[in-house]
Order: sequence, then C-alpha cells, then structure tokens
Amino acid sequence: MADAKRIATRQSYGEELLALGAEHDDFMVLDADLAASTKTGMFGAKYPDRFVDCGIAEQNMMSVAAGIAATGHKVFASTFAMFAVGRAFEQIRNSIGYPNLHVVIAASHAGISVGEDGATHQCLEDIALMRTIPGMTVVVPADDTEAKAAVRAAYEANGPFYLRLGRLAVPVIHGDDYKFEVGKGVVEREGTDVTVVACGLMVASALEAAETLAAKGISCEVINMATIKPIDEDLLIASARKTGRVVTVEEGTVIGGLGSAVCDVLSEKLPTPVKKVGVQDKFGVSGPALELLAKYQLDAKGVASSIEHFLR
Repeated sequence: MADAKRIATRQSYGEELLALGAEHDDFMVLDADLAASTKTGMFGAKYPDRFVDCGIAEQNMMSVAAGIAATGHKVFASTFAMFAVGRAFEQIRNSIGYPNLHVVIAASHAGISVGEDGATHQCLEDIALMRTIPGMTVVVPADDTEAKAAVRAAYEANGPFYLRLGRLAVPVIHGDDYKFEVGKGVVEREGTDVTVVACGLMVASALEAAETLAAKGISCEVINMATIKPIDEDLLIASARKTGRVVTVEEGTVIGGLGSAVCDVLSEKLPTPVKKVGVQDKFGVSGPALELLAKYQLDAKGVASSIEHFLR
C-alpha cells in the first residue's frame, strides 16, 4: 500500500468531468469560486459555454442548479463540503431534495484531511446531514478508480446525488477492471474474526490495518461501503453473520454517518456488536493532514489499535 500511486479524488472528479464532457453535451457544471481547488476548472476551460462560476454564493448556486435541473438538464454543483452542506443545506433540502431533482452535489475537501484549513473547513457532519434528505444518494469513493466510476454513475442516476471528495492524495487500490455500482458494497479482503466496514480514504487505512492484524492472528473482512445511502444491507448482514462483530471506519463524525447507517440496519435485522471508529463528537484542529489522521486514530495504526481493543 505504501508504494501505491496516490491521487486525490477531487482530481479524479475533474478529469472524469472532462471525459464526460467530450461524450455528452447535456449537462452543465457550476462552481462557487473554487474551480482550481475542486478541479472543475479543467472542464470550464474546455467547455466554457457549459460552465458557470457562481462566485462566493453557494446558496444561490444550489438554487441555480435546481433551476437547470428543472428544465431536464443534468447539472454538477461543486464547492467545498463545508460550504455545500453547511451554508446551503436549506437550498439542497427544499430546492433539490423536495422536488427530487437530478443535481449532483460534488463536495470536495471533506473530512479531517482538509488539514491546515482547520475546524471551520473540516466538514465532518456532511454525511449525517445528507442522509436525512429523502431520496438523496450518498457516495464516498475510496480512490481514483472508484471516484471516476462514481462520477459516471452520478451522471446516469436520477434524483439528488451527494458525492463526497477529498483534498488529500490517497492510494489507488483498484485496477481498471474494477466495477462500481451505486448501492453495492465490495469485499476488499475476506476474513472471519471481524467485519471492518469503511468508506473513502479510510478503506486504504482499513486494508493496511487488516494486514497488521493478520500478523497477530486476527482475520479481518474489509468491506468498501462507498454507497452509504442506499447502503448494501444484504452484504452487510451476510458479513456480520459470518464474523459476529463489526467495526465501522469513517473520516467524519461517528454521529449520523457510516457507523450510524450500519447500526440502523443491524439493530433491526441482525443485532451485532458494533464499534464506530471516526471523529468522536469533537471538532478538528489545524495541522498537516497525515498528522491529523494519526491524532484522531484514523491512520492504519490507529484503526488497527481500535479493532484490536474492540476484539478484546
């Protein structure tokens, strides 16, 4: 894993938008004065007639996106997760979610790995908030390959779609033959002692932690649950039945996120002990991304320690 090529999923998003633009002319891309950071600038430079920079006005951008979608056109609305979900929640809920419009909200710079920008920009609550909107699909891709596939899936989907993207370059863990499907999880590693359900950049951490624990005789089944809503209930229940214990790993608050989505399923259909690894009801702090992941025990070492402690 240490030798794997690393690419930020925001970069993957920009590149795949560009590829989609060459194939289809029925969608527009909006940004809120962050095109260089969200990587939509590549699309805007190539297709200026299909790109609108709405300025530092995220609420207005979501309303514009809703208006475009209401005419039957597809639209991607891009900005940082904190601004998309935090500042424009009302517009997403009422103007996009309520009429069930096909707007892809591509939110970059999510999670603690935003790093030096600090607590005000480290959006940890976005998954929890987006899960509450009826009909909203929530996808958190793990790497470059999955992110590009998720962008295409978002284009082809119906209804509101939340795509969570990161600033930090992360290991590419999938090959070109990888198949992504909305609503389906993937078993990245077979195991028998504990099920580890992860999303986003935490999939790489979970896989590395599983390698470490294997040397201690602990067998982890690692599931990449890129789609948090709708979650793959069948895969989750089958794996929980197999191992009897579940650990969830996410780069966000443990309140309302991936862990809560897993517990919602298991508490009703297969009561199972669950440990939620993530940010434990705290704000982030400013610092280098990798140091912050270690501080909040979201690096491979911290994840392995949490799993081992849980199994004891």
